[in-house]
This record gives sequence, structure tokens and C-alpha cells, in this order.
Amino acid sequence: MAPVKLTDTTLRDAHQSLIATRMRTRDMLPIAEKMDEAGFFSLEVWGGATFDSSIRYLNEDPWDRLRALKKVIRKTPLQMLLRGQNLVGYRHYSDDIVVKFVEHAAESGIDIFRIFDAVNDIRNMEVSIKTAKRTGAHVQGTVCYTVSPVHPIPLYVKMAKELEEMGCDSLCIKDMAGLISPQNAFDLVSALKEEISIPVDLHSHCTSGMAPMSYMFACEAGVDILDTAFSPFAWGTSQPPTETTVAALRGTPYDTGLDLLLLTEIKKYFEELKEKYRGILDPISERIDTNVLKYQIPGGMLSNLVSQLKEQNALDKYEAVLAEMPRVREELGYPPLVTPTSQIVGTQAVLNVLMGERYKVVPKEVKDYVKGLYGRTPAPISREIITKILGDEKPITCRPADLLPPELDRVTKEAQALGIVKKPEDILTYALYPAIAPKFLRGEAKEETLEAPKPNNGKSAPLPTEFKVEVDGDLFNVKILSAGGGMSVRPAEAAERPKTVDGAVTASMQGMVLKIKVKKGDSVAKGDVVMVLEAMKMENNIHAPHAGAVKDILVKEGSTVSAGDVLFVIG
Repeated sequence: MAPVKLTDTTLRDAHQSLIATRMRTRDMLPIAEKMDEAGFFSLEVWGGATFDSSIRYLNEDPWDRLRALKKVIRKTPLQMLLRGQNLVGYRHYSDDIVVKFVEHAAESGIDIFRIFDAVNDIRNMEVSIKTAKRTGAHVQGTVCYTVSPVHPIPLYVKMAKELEEMGCDSLCIKDMAGLISPQNAFDLVSALKEEISIPVDLHSHCTSGMAPMSYMFACEAGVDILDTAFSPFAWGTSQPPTETTVAALRGTPYDTGLDLLLLTEIKKYFEELKEKYRGILDPISERIDTNVLKYQIPGGMLSNLVSQLKEQNALDKYEAVLAEMPRVREELGYPPLVTPTSQIVGTQAVLNVLMGERYKVVPKEVKDYVKGLYGRTPAPISREIITKILGDEKPITCRPADLLPPELDRVTKEAQALGIVKKPEDILTYALYPAIAPKFLRGEAKEETLEAPKPNNGKSAPLPTEFKVEVDGDLFNVKILSAGGGMSVRPAEAAERPKTVDGAVTASMQGMVLKIKVKKGDSVAKGDVVMVLEAMKMENNIHAPHAGAVKDILVKEGSTVSAGDVLFVIG
């Protein structure tokens, strides 16, 4: 038995799981040097949702964050989570984009690439693994752990052997929902240690409450690395606490050798920092929830689900959506629930409940998934579900990225034509997020304001019943409803939109207008896509409910709309 090493996730997965990835770079830098002194195997600081959050909410350049941390952290390898062919986005990108992104991430400071695929399709990991190896980085091949009738231990072992053969330097068991039991952790790590020679890392979340016990059993089976987070940002849907793990293993054959006094000093910093973010810390994310064993929802997804339902004014549907998730997951072939499949299953479950009819509204990403564009599903999808979602279209069988033509030249020209390229990585930022990157790269984005922690004296100040709030340049009318009705927030421009009109095409949910596909005066047939609405990070096509001419367009691209708002009038 050998000492166990730790990867600390506080600067990435921990705040993604608990505070919706909102930790600012300026709050990371003051403690980074001390974290570097601690002696961790690595510090996970980048990837996952940090890229999206930085440009969408924080008005921060994620590339600048990486370089700033690299300047301060000189001894400990910096690690990122990379979604294979999805990189840090929500769709597959062409091979030339993947190569360029991985090369630039290595050049900017990433030493260890933890590479996974949401459906465990190794074909989707090949290009990023080969590119990262070519840059000289450490590649941690990853198996996404889940529990289902089609995920036995030998399946994970087979995948691990393939990843080792591809040149991976270590292997991660990524248990994103905290589902791995102590016995399964022991059995899986034991099986892996018999069949592969590279180090094994166990990554879990405390959602079910089992993770600390599973870590101990994994140690007994010979695990090499464990993922932890400093205690103020641990527990709940985050990782087990770093200090607790170090203290628990002290004096055992797995003793980490880390200095508990230094760790306690670092913990104090994060304790104070947590108070700053208290306003966006949802109590649901901090709880142990054994329901996860039934619903299998991973860390970051629970807080995301709550925020999606709040956005749609449908928090009362929370339990119904939780119950719908396993049903959708089974119908979609038991994918492990991790980005982007967690969003795909979660959003479809939300829509099935909100629309009152299952699969009445199907986002583009769900169609692409069923078509095979995200990879091979763990279990086959039934012909009935395929027909319901795809109609007459046939799913693909090849590696999804083989269907994607090179994109780099095209997006480079587009970004340059928009005048948003000031440094080379701006092209990559635009390639990953063409809808939201231009606003950020033009310098028009604003950092969202942190909500102040609520006073705990039980008293609240009286509020005006109506007021206006500006968010990112958009004006919102905010109305406080009586008798516990909550708070209604709608864009000010929406107040001007009629609610009932002959020939109206209305929004079925709250979202942002991503694309308008028609002009005033155009003729449309019934079923034509007239607009694309981004809701819950998914693209939803709005179809013409009947044929006719476009008489009026009452929104513009970038407008925020609420359920029931009139978008078009077709006469």
C-alpha cells in the first residue's frame, strides 16, 4: 500500500457544484500560492462550466484566468476537465477546432487533461487524447461511472484498458452523481488495479452521503488519487472535504503526508469567501439527498435544475421533474448523467412536465443525441422513441465528428469580420460560443451582481411592489405579487407586447431569442421553423402553427421572452 495523493477541486468542480460556477478569478488568486505549497497531486482549475460561466455571467476571459493562475501556481500541475469532442461546450466540434483548443490550453498552462465522453464512447475522445499527448501533457483518461442494467464492472475495465492502450497516463473513475457505494468502489478499483498499470483516481460527489466511505474502501483496494475540495466548498453536491480526508488517512498506510495546519489556514480563507457567495448558494445543493440513488442527478445538475425551474416560474414542478428524469434516461438508452447528457435528459424531463405532454417539445440537442450525433448510446433506443423524436430520419452509426467539416477557417473569418479578435484565443472563444461570445468580446458584457447574503435575524425590509432593474443592458419590470405569489420578473420590452392577437405565435417557455429565421412579409408553411429560442442552454425551434404571411415580428435577436409572449403574427 502506498500513500494516496489528492487532487483539489475547489477552484473548479466544487464551486460549479455549489454556487453555479460563479467564483471570480480575483477571489482565487490571493490563496493560489498557499494552495500551491500544500503538495497536491494537481489543482483542478479550468474546464467544465468555468469557460461558459466566465463569459456569460462574470465578464471574465477564461484564458486570462488560466494564465493568471499559472503565474502564481508554479509547483503543482494545473488540471482541466475536457468533454472530449465537446471541449467545454455543449455540442461536438470539428477535429480542427479540438486540436487547436487542446494545443492552446496546453500552451496557456494546462498540465493535466482529464478527458471524458458523456456516453463513454471512446471514439469521441481520440482526437483530444492524441493532441494532448503530442503537447507533452499528462492525459487522464476517464470513465463516467453510473448505475444501470447496462453498466457492469467489466464494461468499465474494458474501457480503461482501451484508454491505457491509447497512451493515457492515468485513469479517472468519474462518479459525477455520487452513486458509487463503498463495496462497488472497492470492487471496481480492485478490478482496475489487476488489469491496468497506470494510476487510478476516484472522483465522487457527496450528494448521496456515501463518498467519504467509498473513498476509504477505494484506498483499501489500492486507489492512487482521490478528488477533494476545501471544506467550506465541500459536502452536499460537491466533493468530500480535503482536510477531513487528510485527517482520516493520517497514520494509515494511505497517509497523504499533507500538512493539516497549512490546509486549515487555506480553509479559513474559503470560509470567509463562502459568505460573499452566500446569496447564490442554494440550500438544496448543500444537503445530503439519498434520492440521488433513485434519480441519479449529478452535483452541478441539481442547482441547475432548480434555477431552470425558477426561471420558468415552475419550482412547484420540482418533484414531478425528478420523477420524470429516470424515465427519460431509460428511454434515451441509460446515458451517464454528465454534461451534456445531463442537460439533454434534464431539459427533456423539464419540458415533458411543463408542456403536459411527453416529447411535445423536443430541443435540437435531444434530436441530435437520438440521431447518434453525440455518440453511441449505452443501450439501444427503442424504435418507438426514435420515431417520436426523429420522425423518418435515421440515426447515424459512424464516429459523429467524421460528419463535421473543418470549421476553423470559417469561424476565423466570421470572428474577424465581426471585429472581435484581439488575441488568437478569441477565435476559439467565438467558435465555442457563437451566440454569447460576440457581446463579451466586444466588451459589452457586464459582470452580474452578487446578491447580498440575507440577514438571519428573521426580519426583512419592506419592498416596493413594482420597480425597474437593468441586467446586462436589458431593462426588466419587477413586480412583487401578494399572498406568497413570489416575484415576477419580465423584460420591460415585454410589457409592450400584446398577449392575444389573431395568428399569434407565442413562446412556450422563458428564454432568449437566438435566431429569427423569417422577415416581415415572408410566406411560411405550417411547421416551418420561424425562430430559435435558447432556453435552459438548449436550442428550441419555434414552428409556424399555420400557413400564411408574416405580418409582424414583435421580438429581436437577443430579446428575453416569457412563456405566453407573442413572438410573431402570421396571417
